[in-house]
Amino acid sequence: MNALEVKDVSFRYPIGDENVLENISFSVKPGEFVAILGANGVGKTTLCNILRGFIPRFHVGGDFAGRVMVEEKDIADLTMAELALKIGFVFQNPFIQNSGVKKTVREEVAFGLENLGTPKDEMKSRVDQMIALLKIDDLKDKHPAELSGGQRQRVALASVLVMNPHILIIDEPTSQLDPLGTEEVFEIIKIMKEQNKTIILVEHKIDLISEYADRVLLLNNKQLILDDTVEKVLSKPGVRDYGINIPRVTQVAMSYQQQKNKQLDYLPVKIEQARELFKKYI
Repeated sequence: MNALEVKDVSFRYPIGDENVLENISFSVKPGEFVAILGANGVGKTTLCNILRGFIPRFHVGGDFAGRVMVEEKDIADLTMAELALKIGFVFQNPFIQNSGVKKTVREEVAFGLENLGTPKDEMKSRVDQMIALLKIDDLKDKHPAELSGGQRQRVALASVLVMNPHILIIDEPTSQLDPLGTEEVFEIIKIMKEQNKTIILVEHKIDLISEYADRVLLLNNKQLILDDTVEKVLSKPGVRDYGINIPRVTQVAMSYQQQKNKQLDYLPVKIEQARELFKKYI
């Protein structure tokens, strides 16, 4: 059974003359970590909104075609409560994800469970466990408005993860964060991967994608043009023509090949791969 299956999906916004996405098809297995890459404006966020059921359910107008299946059920047939239990979504901007009505981080993390009518004892237990797991105990009594961007993003992740969704869709969670905040967010994503969560991530920090993701979907000109392993996609020199970079270790390996006029066995995309490879040559 696939966690997600996208079948011939196309979408045009009501104010647009052309489709933003056209005939997109792919599937995601349970526990897989898939990165969606592409230049700005190619439809990555639109695709995320389709995968979480926001489009076309809450988008007035527009032209949607195709199907999205979540664990073999059509997403159009799922209620919002069912979607909340199956799919968790983390926004690009952590400052708009907080509810704005809670006075402490602990209450903020519990907000979604409250809306689902979770029994009080169970809610308390799940919130405490999530706060401990994500190492935000030092923030639990603070007001959400007092937090930094990185702290808010960690709380936003906690408030989604406490719902225990099967699938996580995360849209550029580090775009407004400094290096420390970025590292903290990816530590949380690593924890979720180790817990075998299905993760779909939009992110421009390619070195982190190369280390954590299993697979890459590359969007360009409305279409899905590459769907393969991280190693196969990010080691292709031509991917830079589509507005994305390649990992630094891959760039170093390419430079080495050029300078030494020597063909390496393969182009590494992960740090550990580079270490092992260069043991043979240096």
